[in-house]
Amino acid sequence: MKAYIFPGQGAQFPGMGHELYQNSAPARELFAQANEILGFTITDVMFSGTEEALKQTKVTQPAIFLHSVVLALVTHGLAPGMVAGHSLGEFSALVAARALSFADGLRLVAIRASAMQRACELNPSTMAAVLGLDDATVENCCAQVNAQGPTVVAANYNCPGQLVISGTFAGVEQAGELLKAAGAKRVLPLPVGGAFHSPLMEPARTELAAAIEATQFQAPICPIYQNVDARPHQAVAQIKANLVAQLTAPVRWTQTVEQMLADGATEFIECGPGKVLQGLVKKVNKDAITASL
Repeated sequence: MKAYIFPGQGAQFPGMGHELYQNSAPARELFAQANEILGFTITDVMFSGTEEALKQTKVTQPAIFLHSVVLALVTHGLAPGMVAGHSLGEFSALVAARALSFADGLRLVAIRASAMQRACELNPSTMAAVLGLDDATVENCCAQVNAQGPTVVAANYNCPGQLVISGTFAGVEQAGELLKAAGAKRVLPLPVGGAFHSPLMEPARTELAAAIEATQFQAPICPIYQNVDARPHQAVAQIKANLVAQLTAPVRWTQTVEQMLADGATEFIECGPGKVLQGLVKKVNKDAITASL
């Protein structure tokens, strides 16, 4: 069974989506619709904006969603057997699985991005990638720092030996020192706007929860494997609850790929800019078959 996977923040690059726009009239219609829904010309930023402009959370998330969904629906017309998305990519996956309309998905992504941006401004914070340690060691180091006051948590379980930690600047810095002492090969600061998938995103929860509750969802045509528990879901109420919980909960990508393989995934097809998720899948299982749309 083919598993379609959708990237999250970090997959953006200047010029993204321009080729799709040039080569497909239906794609151009969705890009135009996105400009109208968002209230600004996101295509200008995507096609000719700077790398710095694309890093703004309020731009990055709609841009990646737009690129992924146009690629999946317009260019290929997917009828997937199973889907999953990394963080933001979960919204793209829900549109591909027909649980959300394109317009509703984009509106939710825009609300989520704005709410997260405000949370970042309220609580200045950051993230860092940790290479070469097992999950338990990273979790224990974070727990030691939290016991002293600063906030830092394991936020993205990307693949064996690669976790991302998230928290206050002091928390991430202190955890980084402990992790290096514990044998981490590298602790790399990430160019992000804040501590995503951590308790510091709590201020964004109320706004996103209200928006999700007000949005019409349909039962997806296939299971979606959600970040918070790496399990397949098709019940609308549970999908909504998991989307809200995802703001402050870790992305369990390693566990998601393992579960999809156990449930019969034979090929992982990345829908969106870049090939980051394919690389992570290969690190979870070197024999997994991967491809891009």
